[in-house]
Amino acid sequence: MSRVEPPGRDASSGPAGSGAIGGEPEHPAADTAAGEGRRARRHDPERRTRILDAALDVLVSDGAAGITHRKVAARADVPLGSVTYHFSSLAELQAQAFAWYVEQRTAQFEGLFTEVRSREDLVEVLVDLVQGGPSRRRSAVLGFELHLAALRDPALRALTQQWTSDSRAVLARFTGPETAGRLDALLEGLIMHVLLAIEPEPREVTRAAIEQALAPLTGWGT
Repeated sequence: MSRVEPPGRDASSGPAGSGAIGGEPEHPAADTAAGEGRRARRHDPERRTRILDAALDVLVSDGAAGITHRKVAARADVPLGSVTYHFSSLAELQAQAFAWYVEQRTAQFEGLFTEVRSREDLVEVLVDLVQGGPSRRRSAVLGFELHLAALRDPALRALTQQWTSDSRAVLARFTGPETAGRLDALLEGLIMHVLLAIEPEPREVTRAAIEQALAPLTGWGT
C-alpha cells in the first residue's frame, strides 16, 4: 500500500548556509506575513508529518477544491516556505496527505476487529463503525473527499483501490471474500447516509441492514 515518506529530509541535502536543517528556509522573505510572530523551529524532525496532518484538517474543513499552501502553513504553524520545501506542488501535498490518511485509517480499521470472536461481535463492531458519530466524522469526510478527488486523478484511484482491497481483506477473515465485497460497499453507503442525515438513524435500522448483508453466511468465519 502507498506510504508517505518519513518526516523531514537528510540534513546534508540542503544548500550550505541556509540556516535550517536540510536547507529548509526558516523565515523566507516571501513568508513575512505568514511567518510573523512564529517561533523558529531549527530542529523539527516532525514538521513534515505535522504539515500532512494540517493538510488533512484543511481537506476536512474546505475540501480538496479549497486546499492551498498558505492555509496548510497557517494550520501547521510553519512558514509558507516550509510547505513548498517539503512538497513541490499542491498536487503532491494533497496526494501525500491522502496516502498518510489511508495508512493510518487502514491500521485503525484492522484494529477494530481484534476482539471479534463471534458473528454478534462482528455485527456490533460494524454498527459502531457506521454510527460512530462526531468522533469518526473527520475520518469519514476524508474518505469521501479522497474518493471524490480520485474520480479525476488516476494516481489517487490506485490508492483507493488498494485501500478497498485491504479493507475487504480484513472483512473476509470473518465473512469470506464474496460477502466482504458486498459488506464493504454497504458500509460506505451507510456511513454516507449517516453523515448526510438530519436526524440520527436508529441503531436497529443499521443493524438490520448489516445482518441482511451477512445473511448468506452458513457458518461463522466462512
